[in-house]
Amino acid sequence: MANLGITVRTVQSLGPGEAIWDADHKEAVRGFGVRRQRGTPVYVLKFRASGRQRFFTIGPHGSPWTPEKARKEAKRLLGLVAQGKDPAAERELLTLQTADTFRKVADEYLKTAKQKQRPRTYSEIERYLLGVWKPLHQLPMSQISRRHVAARVGDIATNNGAVTAARARSALSAMFNWAIREGLEIPANPVLGTNRPAAPRSRERVLTDGELAEIWTGLEDDDYGRIVKLLILTAQRRDEVGGMRWAEIDGSRCLWTIPGSRTKNHREHALPLTEAAMLLLPAASVGREFVFGDGPRRKGDAPRGFSGWSKSKAALDEGLLAKRKERAGVGETVNPMPEWWLHDLRRTAATVMADQLGVLPHIIEAVLNHVSGHRAGVAAVYNLARYEAEMRAALTAWASHVDRLVRSKPSVEKVSGSSACLDT
Repeated sequence: MANLGITVRTVQSLGPGEAIWDADHKEAVRGFGVRRQRGTPVYVLKFRASGRQRFFTIGPHGSPWTPEKARKEAKRLLGLVAQGKDPAAERELLTLQTADTFRKVADEYLKTAKQKQRPRTYSEIERYLLGVWKPLHQLPMSQISRRHVAARVGDIATNNGAVTAARARSALSAMFNWAIREGLEIPANPVLGTNRPAAPRSRERVLTDGELAEIWTGLEDDDYGRIVKLLILTAQRRDEVGGMRWAEIDGSRCLWTIPGSRTKNHREHALPLTEAAMLLLPAASVGREFVFGDGPRRKGDAPRGFSGWSKSKAALDEGLLAKRKERAGVGETVNPMPEWWLHDLRRTAATVMADQLGVLPHIIEAVLNHVSGHRAGVAAVYNLARYEAEMRAALTAWASHVDRLVRSKPSVEKVSGSSACLDT
């Protein structure tokens, strides 16, 4: 190693394994050097930090690093050292921060979320992070600012609606909080402090008797048609019925036990099934894992329950409108059924049971698998009554009500029928 002035000529004259330390001129910087291992010479800085010697690589000779620019950078770095900072440690941190891009962190977060979230919740989080937030994928997490988030939330609200924007914002905030707890060097969660899109109003749609009968009679005798009818008769959630497994059905007791892993509140739910509900379970799928769906998949794919909700719902709405047009007179204006969602069937069942059938509120909550009021808190621990008989009576009364609505329409099938299940 030689102590010489670092110039273009001395740098170019370096042989493999040789190094030069800056000296012998008034602009010399102590600790600034250049060395060549095998290829291009590299400018370096040698300094002491926290009582030990450190080496910092400034960069290879060539654009942008000339001896003058590298010497100036060395002076700047030594100024940081004088302030008690360690340029090498800061560069390592910057490298880590740059490597932690949004997409990389999202992939890691989703692996954890998949183990904890219900399948439908996980699929929505995945869609938001990998789809809706795609414009931020290449940015390091540490460089995503509040402005990035606010601007993108505004775009999502404009193009996809306030509901999607609010949920995408929540998913992003949850990922940032997780990343911070994992030790990523992120100054703060940039979602905090951004405007929250207007919260969607809770839906209050309750179907009329005529609408309920129209939907029932408009359903085909296929998986989707049977699922929707079960949604009407059981008042359960879409994914609970669509993911129903034969192992959950006790045919001798006409009882459907939904495990906590598949319910929204993570509580096991034992629901009596009426005659009408039992008759909707397709015998053709007995012996398979799932009652619905579970059809042929690509080789190696695991079986699953029903899918294709959006396509089937759209086809049903088109069919309902077509039947309305068939019944209309010449020249009559025909409007589609006012917007409705499958979850409205659950609300309709609960409302009719309360307002028309005289079912007590705590029995309706038991049917819906809600935990509130006197079923919450300490009472939820000590009051272990499942109200099986009361729930069966309520659901039987509800099935009879639906049966009357359907029979009031000419030339349609009855809801009830004979089965091995005896209502009590």
